[in-house]
Amino acid sequence: MLGKRIIPCLDVRDGKVTKGINFAGNRNIADPVELAKYYSDCGADELVFYDITASAEGRALFTDVLKKVASCVFIPLTVGGGIRSLEDFDRVLKCGADKVSVNSGAIADKSLIKKAAEKYGSQCVVISADVKRQGGGYRVYGRGGRDDAGLSAREWIRFCVDEGAGEVVLNSIDTDGVKGGFDLEMLKDVCDGIEVPVIASGGAGKVDDFITLFKTVKNADAGLAASVFHYKEILIPDLKRKLFENNIPVRL
Repeated sequence: MLGKRIIPCLDVRDGKVTKGINFAGNRNIADPVELAKYYSDCGADELVFYDITASAEGRALFTDVLKKVASCVFIPLTVGGGIRSLEDFDRVLKCGADKVSVNSGAIADKSLIKKAAEKYGSQCVVISADVKRQGGGYRVYGRGGRDDAGLSAREWIRFCVDEGAGEVVLNSIDTDGVKGGFDLEMLKDVCDGIEVPVIASGGAGKVDDFITLFKTVKNADAGLAASVFHYKEILIPDLKRKLFENNIPVRL
């Protein structure tokens, strides 16, 4: 059985790692290069790097910071923010990314995922869906959670996987930064039947939240979190030991 992955997330704005609540009220925390190296050294399975204002500001992702981060980590690196074209995929991959995460760019150009998968392979293409509860269902939002895309999260993710996305990051806007636990109901509803790896994001506050995630949402392949790791409220080696003790397969 493949081990469950633990993935820290670096939300980068103006060259600094930042974090907020419900996709708002962000404040700077740390230098992304120093933090990336710390995670690479302490047992994280992968690392996610988001330029969180690139899409909203209509600009390309900052590559200077990304190059420095990629040069100091020895674990898989997924990068997103401002990805709108195959040229953006190419530029980010050449900076050292292993996988490219796309959200707003795919909403704007629904052929992007298929074109990227055909050129770079499905294993390189990650659909990152920012999802919020609305009207009894779950809707996809673009531009860093600012715009309702008018899409059902369940239908959108299935479309993206059919188009060739090899992995799904499901970000809950409702639980982001709240530290009350992952949105298990949303994860089960939206990801039921998805046959590619699913990364759950938004809401982790304690070790038990990860245990509950993996025991409850069977097709959750990884748990992603930010502030609880950044502030060392949860240490990744301790988390993995607890998961192992609860019969959840992990790479120790």
